[in-house]
Amino acid sequence: MKLTRSALALTVGALAPALLLATPALAAGPSAAGPSAAAPAKVAAVTAGESPYDTMSDAELRAEVTRILAANPGRGVTGAAHEALAGTTEDVRTFLKTGLAKAQDDDNKVAILRILFGKPGKGVTREANRALDGTPADRVAFLATGLAKAQDEDNKVAILRILFGKPGKGVTREANRALDGTPADRVAFLATGLRLAQAEDDRVAVATILARPGISAALYAECQRVLNDGTPEVLRHFITVGQFQF
Repeated sequence: MKLTRSALALTVGALAPALLLATPALAAGPSAAGPSAAAPAKVAAVTAGESPYDTMSDAELRAEVTRILAANPGRGVTGAAHEALAGTTEDVRTFLKTGLAKAQDDDNKVAILRILFGKPGKGVTREANRALDGTPADRVAFLATGLAKAQDEDNKVAILRILFGKPGKGVTREANRALDGTPADRVAFLATGLRLAQAEDDRVAVATILARPGISAALYAECQRVLNDGTPEVLRHFITVGQFQF
C-alpha cells in the first residue's frame, strides 16, 4: 500500500531510520535500511523487462529474500519480505519483482521525514522536501549524495554567520580555513574547532584583562585561576559572565 506523507508522519517515530548520516551532522553512508547496492540493480532489471526472477525456483527466490533480510533493511522492507516468505512461490516472486522497490521507497520516505523532524538547516530542508515530492529515484539520490551536499551548504552558512559576528582572531582564522577547505573540514570546525579557537581567543582576552592598570586583587586572582584551569568552558564563562562579578 502506498504511504502518504501524512501517514508516514504519523508512523515515522515507530519505524527504523533508513540512513546513517554522512555529514556534520552526519555519518559514513546508508545503512541497510537505506537504498541497498542490490535492490536498485534488481529494480532496474525489472524496469527493462529483464527480470531474473521469472526463471528462479522457489528455493532460489526464498534464498534471495533471506539475503535481503540478512542486511537488516528498514521496517517496510522487512515486513513485506516476511509476508512474502509466508506466502506462495508467486508471492515471493512478486515481492522481488515489484514489492521490494515499493517497500524500499516507503522506508526511504520515512528516513527523509526523520531528517526533517530533526529541524535541519534550510538547505537540507529544501532538498529533503524536493525528494519527498519527487520520484523514488530522487529519494535514493537524496539519501545517497544529496543530503551530504545540502548539509555542507548549511554548514557554510553557519560558519559565515559566526564570521559576521566579528569573532576574535583565532575563530576568524579557523572559520576561514574551514570555508576554504573540504566538507569534512567544515564539519570538524563546527564540531570541535570552533570551541578550541574560541578558547584561544578567550585566553587572549583574559591576558588583556590582566594587563589593565589598577586591576583589583580579586579580579587578578580570578584571571590567574581561569588561565590555570584552562578549559574552554571555564574561559568562556569568565569572559561572558565571571569578569563582571569582580
